[in-house]
Amino acid sequence: MRLHLVPARTGVTWVKLGIQTYAKQPLALTGLFFMFMALMSVATMVPLIGLPIAMAVLPAITLGLMAATLEATQGRFPMPLILLTGLRGGPVKLRAMLSLGAMYAAGFMCAMGLSYLVDGGGFANMYLGGRVPEKDMMESSAFMAAMWTFIGLHLPLSLLFWHAPALVYWHELTPLKAMFFSIVACLRNFWALTVFALVWMAIMVMMVLVLTFLSSLLGSPSLAGTLLFPGLMLVASMFFTSLYFTFRDSFESDTPTQEPNTP
Repeated sequence: MRLHLVPARTGVTWVKLGIQTYAKQPLALTGLFFMFMALMSVATMVPLIGLPIAMAVLPAITLGLMAATLEATQGRFPMPLILLTGLRGGPVKLRAMLSLGAMYAAGFMCAMGLSYLVDGGGFANMYLGGRVPEKDMMESSAFMAAMWTFIGLHLPLSLLFWHAPALVYWHELTPLKAMFFSIVACLRNFWALTVFALVWMAIMVMMVLVLTFLSSLLGSPSLAGTLLFPGLMLVASMFFTSLYFTFRDSFESDTPTQEPNTP
């Protein structure tokens, strides 16, 4: 396995490939994404241990979505069990994936805990509860400080784990090695990932503007609000579909990528 450096414009290519692959299997990939969201939501409902459990399985489930993308690129219909690919690769890979998940959960909880100390939990409760913050809260310096504290800590955590699940599963690296190569690949391909993120942000903003315009054109102010959630979920499904390509093009291997462990 070798690191592959790509130009900044590859970020646009990754977005295009994600959208094109999604278009091949829209029902399956949308359904898998909603199953992913449902699993995370149900897990977080468990008092005390729910959030750590959800964060611990997040790397494995993200790997499952990447495996679904691989299936779609090969012309196959990804089945629901593919979400559990990361947990079905044998005892060695299972231990590695669970270790990876435990480290991610610990990092996430530390970042959230430090933000809690900054503003007394205002940002944490908003983030974890999925509620829109009130105007007074948004204007609070403590809230903003907590938000930037979390972002500043979570960004490097995300880079450590961006490619790590795929490296553990498809290249059989240990969790620590996978995290090291993940952040190195992200930093070396920084501009491609930056373009990738900016294009997806632009797509989301454009979708909101289109929905707002249609709502105004049809004289139905509530239409935009009604369509916003499914619209955002659609874009999020395509975004997660594109993640596989950021991994595939960042590494060169002497052996082909293994197929998902499907029944």
